[in-house]
Amino acid sequence: MNIALWLARSAERYPQQAAIAYGTQVWCNYAQFAQRAARTAHWLQAQGVQPGDRVMLFLYNSPDYLPLMWGIWWAGAVAVPVNAKLHEREAAWIAQHGEARIAFCDSKRENDFTQALREIGVNTGVAASTAFMLQEDAPQLPLQVRSDDDPVWLFYTSGTTGRPKGVVLCARQLRSCTLAYFGSVQSVERGDTMLHPAPLSHGGGMYHLPYVLNAGLNVVPRSDGFDPHEALALAAHWQRASFFAAPTMVRRLVDAARTLPERPQGLATIVYGGGPMYLADIEEALQVIGPHFAQIYGQGECPMTISVLPKSDVLDTRHPRWRERLASVGHVQAMVEVRICDKAGAELPVGEVGEICVRSELVMAGYWRDPEATAKAIRNGWLQTGDVGRLDADGYLSLLDRSKDMVISGGTNIYPREVEEALLTHPQVAEVSVIGRPDPEWGEVVVAFVVCRTVLSVAELDAHCLSQVARFKRPKHYHLVQSLPKNNYGKVLKTELRTLDAQHLQTKA
Repeated sequence: MNIALWLARSAERYPQQAAIAYGTQVWCNYAQFAQRAARTAHWLQAQGVQPGDRVMLFLYNSPDYLPLMWGIWWAGAVAVPVNAKLHEREAAWIAQHGEARIAFCDSKRENDFTQALREIGVNTGVAASTAFMLQEDAPQLPLQVRSDDDPVWLFYTSGTTGRPKGVVLCARQLRSCTLAYFGSVQSVERGDTMLHPAPLSHGGGMYHLPYVLNAGLNVVPRSDGFDPHEALALAAHWQRASFFAAPTMVRRLVDAARTLPERPQGLATIVYGGGPMYLADIEEALQVIGPHFAQIYGQGECPMTISVLPKSDVLDTRHPRWRERLASVGHVQAMVEVRICDKAGAELPVGEVGEICVRSELVMAGYWRDPEATAKAIRNGWLQTGDVGRLDADGYLSLLDRSKDMVISGGTNIYPREVEEALLTHPQVAEVSVIGRPDPEWGEVVVAFVVCRTVLSVAELDAHCLSQVARFKRPKHYHLVQSLPKNNYGKVLKTELRTLDAQHLQTKA
């Protein structure tokens, strides 16, 4: 089916129900939401977009983000939401790889993005205006027929090669993860609120799906991002409010809540995930904010839905293993199978440590235009997550490490290889190795060890890095070294680099 049928039905049943709000103001009801999506679909068709074509969203959060996305689906096309923090060159590569027909872009970046597309010879059209959406007399396209196995969301996530890979999600996957939310996290009633302080382009954006299906209210903050005081104020204003928050966001929420005269009001559920949550932090969050927390562990390749630590478990302080469970990522969700495997792919007994593997219809259809990477990631029907963990006898999953050396800073995935390759484009940089350093505010920050051919300053390295990748990926700290520690095969020993970095911090202290 066409996933946009959910919006059409909500508009049919509850046309006057508030659908999208911008801050404390209703931006549109469900009838208007569906009309704006249908106008977007007609406009896209007029630009030559056909069912199955890719349409890119290179935008920060805004109230028109969701009508654009649902308009893409209404037209039978594939939405390609892209991290708005990316450098224009990085976004242009995604447009090229995904063969995007049209890209919606913020007006301030339109010229730079268009230039980046020209430089690599991509003919993707760029649209900065969405005025057609608000023209009440603009034509509307009928809902296009699609099947469960037609792609609807192309989610770009980096891999070990340093280049992004496009995770193909079909209507089947989005429907399953939506139903899993109802079954594992909470029910959604008409008028319940989902706040969007996290980027709609990321996994957090999928949390709006249950609210469209059941005619809830999706709220975009006026800051178009995460401000903890604003998020708490919006929850108090709209009531029955939920949102997704990375652990670093939870930390900032706790700090903000401490300044209030009473506990935050209007909250339903704060779903945390996207990075490691320290036990002390979640215990403090429960004390300061209250009984509103649930955890989800998933990946772009299996969105939202590998394991869940529901509110009932988070609050079950009388259980003898409560703190142990609170430190886990919960139990396996109903719609997936999980097993722990050794390097050969054999299943390990309960309690042993190995790679987390997942089988479910929720697992991606594959990587876009990359059958080799797909075959490597999905073996005999099982997704190899690249994460290391263990299952206990009660079915609770503990996430112990990330085998792909990914750095998670502020809830955003940063892949060391991307930063290393960016720095290595400088002619005077001989070798680079990037690691993550634990950080109380951001979870992790990026640290680069750099071997230079000639004398280079940190400022020169930083400026070069910023010319190649997005600002949030740049190293927060640089170590200029004579050589990198390596094993007999020439592989850099990142464990030794982490030790050296820790020693450096101790020396500074």
